[in-house]
Amino acid sequence: MKAMRALAGVAGLALMGVGASLLLDVREWTGVLLWLGGAVVLHDGLIAPLVLLAGLVLVRGGGRGGVCGGVRGPVRGALTVAGALTLVALPVLLRPGPRANSSVLPLDYWGNWLVAVGGVVMVTAVVLAARWFRRGRRGAS
Repeated sequence: MKAMRALAGVAGLALMGVGASLLLDVREWTGVLLWLGGAVVLHDGLIAPLVLLAGLVLVRGGGRGGVCGGVRGPVRGALTVAGALTLVALPVLLRPGPRANSSVLPLDYWGNWLVAVGGVVMVTAVVLAARWFRRGRRGAS
């Protein structure tokens, strides 16, 4: 586990270096600063509160006990991945209606987003089924 964390840290530092080197080519900093400021506001004003609310609902379940411990981790992971997919897809999902050029954004983004989120749900279901099967096999032996 320590090796994986170190590898992830090295990869993160390498990507930060790539980002910093790309900033050297920037001539107009106001756009970059506006984008970075908007990212902070979006994260702190919308994303973080929604994640905290989803976690609270997941744990407490609106007073009905919430999701049990063995299921909580995979469900949290699925919600995180589905949320990230949604955030990445949001600009094309919310694009304006008809376009003058039909070759611009020609795909069925709603359908593809649903397929991606459905894939997340399916992988989560497989993980939960494997945990349930493994737990049942341990109890039988």
